[in-house]
Amino acid sequence: MSTAPSTIATPAELGRVYQNFIGGEWRSSGSGQTFASTNPARTREVVGYYQKSTAADLDAAVAVAHAAQPAWAATPAPERGEVLLRAALLLEQQKEALAALMTREMGKVLKETLGDVQTAIDVAKFMAGEGRRAEGQTIPSGLREKFTMTVRQPLGVVGIITPWNFPLAIPAWKTFPALLAGNAVVLKPASDTPLLSLKMAELLHAAGLPAGVCNVITGPGGTLGDALASHKGVNMISLTGSTEVGRRVGAICGRDLRRCTLELGGKNAVIVLDDADIDLAVSSVSWGAFGTTGQRCTATSRVIVHETVAQAFTERLAAAAERLHIGDGLDPAVEMGPLVNVGRVAAVHEYTEIGQRAGAKLVTGGAPPTGDAYSDGAFYKPTIFADVSPDMRIAREEVFGPFVSILPASSYEEAIQIANSTEYGLSTAIFTNDVRAAFRAMRDIESGLVYINAPTTGAEIHLPFGGMKASGNGHRELGSKAVEEFSETKSIFVSYPARNS
Repeated sequence: MSTAPSTIATPAELGRVYQNFIGGEWRSSGSGQTFASTNPARTREVVGYYQKSTAADLDAAVAVAHAAQPAWAATPAPERGEVLLRAALLLEQQKEALAALMTREMGKVLKETLGDVQTAIDVAKFMAGEGRRAEGQTIPSGLREKFTMTVRQPLGVVGIITPWNFPLAIPAWKTFPALLAGNAVVLKPASDTPLLSLKMAELLHAAGLPAGVCNVITGPGGTLGDALASHKGVNMISLTGSTEVGRRVGAICGRDLRRCTLELGGKNAVIVLDDADIDLAVSSVSWGAFGTTGQRCTATSRVIVHETVAQAFTERLAAAAERLHIGDGLDPAVEMGPLVNVGRVAAVHEYTEIGQRAGAKLVTGGAPPTGDAYSDGAFYKPTIFADVSPDMRIAREEVFGPFVSILPASSYEEAIQIANSTEYGLSTAIFTNDVRAAFRAMRDIESGLVYINAPTTGAEIHLPFGGMKASGNGHRELGSKAVEEFSETKSIFVSYPARNS
């Protein structure tokens, strides 16, 4: 064991060694090994070294979670909510410093990392209020002298696996409702961005969360993620990740009949009809496609434009993309930061080559930017392809970068057909001034999230979040239903017949 680090790492602390947070203490892995997380804007800068955890470390985290969970479940729900409220206030106090840390480790610009931290704050406050809401229902019985109701009970130990693109928001919006429901948590964050999850656990502990109720272990997803998903002591897995990983984790959980919630990928479309406000559509697509450098599950990846306005739209979007200031996200003037690592640069560029080989027209971008400011970073230009057909790979596969395919359509019906033609169904937007088309789209679009005259990004924490088809397995995060996802529902029947005299 060692002394806990200060809550906020300053630039002088960059490159230090961080430990796992298990049982309210900082513990080194039994492996004796660490791995590095680097700043994607300056890849020679090491943000931190983290524990390369093993199955034995996972066993220890699950064991302390099991030991701590019954007492936490016995704590009244309003008291559990008060812990989350105190955590929200601590997050507020340290918002700017946490955002700067996140920009260093993940790369997205400060405006976005401040929003990421704010989402965690908002979820904590929302879930704190859920502690004083009714848990179940009272339901009329069909029989005389009988009372029926439902109650909600915790599952036990929840395993949470989170991605690197929202290093605090996604761990928060899974962990907080799981805790409010009375569960203990073992969280494994992505290896590219583990720091904010460790900070979150530390802040929860400072807010009064009992030791062992929230534990964070770091390590490789391929081994540690599988071990967590298959652990006999874990009652539920909540994963946000790629559809490929989701299928694997879902198969592991299905084998043991373990509850599993999956929030997966997307190939999100914006439909621009001929009566749309083109300038509004361009600004929305630019933000939806190139914000977070296109590294959101809800990022705009396809734009299906009515053929009569396709040229005007494409020209204006290309101009907007070329104006974006690319660079280190810590610079307030920068509008788009780097990809999360240099491997992602190669992966995105591969899709540029795929699009060119397929005959699509490269409008702008398609390469890393040049110059000394970009030589040590994982940067890639905003990339736009036109003349894309629905059967091309760039129109069907998730790129996860600043990459947009423009597909022409001759009618509303064709646009909807193209939008629904992929295996995904997470987020879709339509731009139109025709109220009839807007309401038809609400019905016809096969997505869990539908936006009218707004980008495909921008979920609000009090509404359910999740997708259809291969974008998930039907569960929803956020909103008042989130606590139910981390709970068991029990039906209770009480008979009170009169006594025989």
